[in-house]
Amino acid sequence: MQTTSPPTLPWYRQVSRTQWKSFLAAWIGYVLDGFDFVLITLVLTEISDEFGLSTVQAASLISGAFITRWLGGAVLGAIGDRYGRKLSMVLSILLYSVGTFACGFAWNYHSLFAARLAIGMGMAGEYSASSTYVMESWPAGMRSRASGFLISGFSVGSVLAAQVYDWVVPSLGWRWMFYLGLIPIAIALWMRRSLPEAEEWTESVAEKGAKPNPFAPLFATRARSAANTVLVVVATVSLFLVFTPGGAGMVPVLSVVAGLSLAAFAVQLGGKRSWVLYLSMIVTLFFAFLYSWPIQALLPTYLKTELGYTTDQVTDVLYFAGFGTMVGCWVAGFLGDRIGTKKAYALTLLASLAFVYPVFAVHNNLLLLGMLLFLLQATSFGISGLLPRYIGGHFPTASRGAALGFTYNVGALGGAVAPVLGAHLASGMDLGQALAVLTFAGTVIVVLLVGFDVPARLNRLTDPDSAPDHLAAETAQTPVKVEAVVRDAGGPTAR
Repeated sequence: MQTTSPPTLPWYRQVSRTQWKSFLAAWIGYVLDGFDFVLITLVLTEISDEFGLSTVQAASLISGAFITRWLGGAVLGAIGDRYGRKLSMVLSILLYSVGTFACGFAWNYHSLFAARLAIGMGMAGEYSASSTYVMESWPAGMRSRASGFLISGFSVGSVLAAQVYDWVVPSLGWRWMFYLGLIPIAIALWMRRSLPEAEEWTESVAEKGAKPNPFAPLFATRARSAANTVLVVVATVSLFLVFTPGGAGMVPVLSVVAGLSLAAFAVQLGGKRSWVLYLSMIVTLFFAFLYSWPIQALLPTYLKTELGYTTDQVTDVLYFAGFGTMVGCWVAGFLGDRIGTKKAYALTLLASLAFVYPVFAVHNNLLLLGMLLFLLQATSFGISGLLPRYIGGHFPTASRGAALGFTYNVGALGGAVAPVLGAHLASGMDLGQALAVLTFAGTVIVVLLVGFDVPARLNRLTDPDSAPDHLAAETAQTPVKVEAVVRDAGGPTAR
């Protein structure tokens, strides 16, 4: 007698109410993150006019948030590994919200730059805490979707910021954009006050009474503690000087000093078995930021200065770009779960190369420019929705927060380099051409690194027994049956 297998639920019903609630809270955090982060790019010309800044100085204000990201990502990520993802998320959003609010009171270039440092630390922690929280809460077979949907919140925040810019700046001035930074504090604390802890972290760490300390290798002896404390100061000061006029004439030397200091931390944190993974992941992420952030950081400046677009026109173009990124994140999530994260990442980036130069060839047709930007951002920046899933799969649960936070945010220095490098290139060519060159070259490099699985291949040289994907599970490809799902608001979920 032939038996009929139970029907398979749609994917969205395989995620419990509690898991959707957890996702929504983290997603709102990303919306607010995107809103706060892109504010500086929208009001860069107004700030430059008021403070009399050069193009390079103005671009360095964008870079300022990247200088402290490596430290914020590591520290707040380690807090998440030891005390839980929720605490790390709340601390992160408090830090970047206060930093944003402080930007509104800046009286000169240096005070504004200092506030951007606080924003960078908070946003670094938000990225690692929220992404690990959601992925460790959702079923293993849907974690690319969780990653893509989550990162789409950043794009929603950027679109929202563009609309608020259109409403606020012409009548109230640029400072009021930053005063709105207090709003995320109330929203985040209200949304996260009753959330459950991430399921995988609870099972792997909390219930076992473990107290992981990812920084233990840095403080194993008194001598090592002293040396690493000095390295923190050296790295931070070097990066500060690199991205401010204070380091003029010494940028190559300071960059090497900062790079070697951060590499020393990576080697120690990774240990004998994983130091190659840490370093290769940082390099991959550096180029991922280098290809994507020239456009993210300097697109409004390009539109206003080279194309002569009005505030309303800039807002319209940013809508196309923001929605393109958002749709790209959604598509990336489904594609990653279907064909694999790495393959989806490399193939989609490869497709994005077809749109890079056409975007900067359009001058007087706003609709065509918007459509091309939509497609470019969907295939280029949108695919970065898979980054949390891509990075997190390389690290075990007990150290994932600190490892993801450190490698991602050290690699994010590519985003600090991008606008400054774009501004320097623009001194010898059109700004649009400079942005196209950086985007195209960086994209090709990332396609090669991800497509050929370079970090994982190199990691197997020092750790042959490493798991191919720490976020995968044996049940990841098993359909969830109707009978197996518990339909209460807080019950367990079939995995």
